[in-house]
Amino acid sequence: MLDRYIQKFVTYLKVEKNASLHTLINYQIDLREFSDSLKEKPLEKITPIDVRLFLARLKEKNFSKKSVARKMACLRSFFKFLCREGYLKSSPAAGLQTPKLDKKLPLFLDANEVVKLIESPDISDIYGLRDRAILETLYSSGIRVSELVGLNRDNIDFISGVIKVFGKGKKERLAPVGDRALRAMRNYLEGLNPSDIKEKKAAFLNKSGRRISDRAVRRIVEKYIRKTSLNEKISPHSLRHSFATHLLDKGADLRSVQELLGHANLSTTQIYTHVTTERLRESYEKVHPRA
Repeated sequence: MLDRYIQKFVTYLKVEKNASLHTLINYQIDLREFSDSLKEKPLEKITPIDVRLFLARLKEKNFSKKSVARKMACLRSFFKFLCREGYLKSSPAAGLQTPKLDKKLPLFLDANEVVKLIESPDISDIYGLRDRAILETLYSSGIRVSELVGLNRDNIDFISGVIKVFGKGKKERLAPVGDRALRAMRNYLEGLNPSDIKEKKAAFLNKSGRRISDRAVRRIVEKYIRKTSLNEKISPHSLRHSFATHLLDKGADLRSVQELLGHANLSTTQIYTHVTTERLRESYEKVHPRA
């Protein structure tokens, strides 16, 4: 019964909010689960009790707090959208309390591990050049995978050493990029055979010559993690975590790191101060004679 509203919401997320493919897929799954639980009840008849019953069943099925919190956020956004568009007068998800999540420190690589990972692709062919450029760019700039995937050739300023990226909510920002990453991107782009390029604007291409996908980038990173025998829990996002942690370790201020990461709120960036404080504590306990 909610299919047409779900489709309208997903279109809104894609067009207006520039949501990643990963978010779009997850939100569709969450909303269809909720729709199935209603047993064809029409939109205007949905009550807060229906929402609470759906969440209670998730808990009974032992869904993690993180999964429940994501589904709650999805329902809130969905009903807020429907109210704004005039399909509902009030949201049946209003007033829901999000479960308190345990704060997990982000996984990151140390400097030597980053070098090991970045230098692992065989750059004797175009795909190795591409993979090296992807790894260099993710770590050098700290951008999200979705931002890297959306990067266009004309968004790369090789002279100034910056790239223009579009983050969450289509927010545009300039991200500085180091010389090694710029060189890796240049080597890759210059090595491409023009006849193999199907999507001229895209910076990073798949084997069909079209813009590479989020999933493909994740597979690339996983491939080199296995090759270098690094922690299998490391993900493409771990390069972003490493970028932020290493900057703070070297004395960068939190506000600057916030700007570089494109975080709307400083509180989001503050998780990295916990990482650096934890490392300081470990160093202190190792070397101080009376620790």
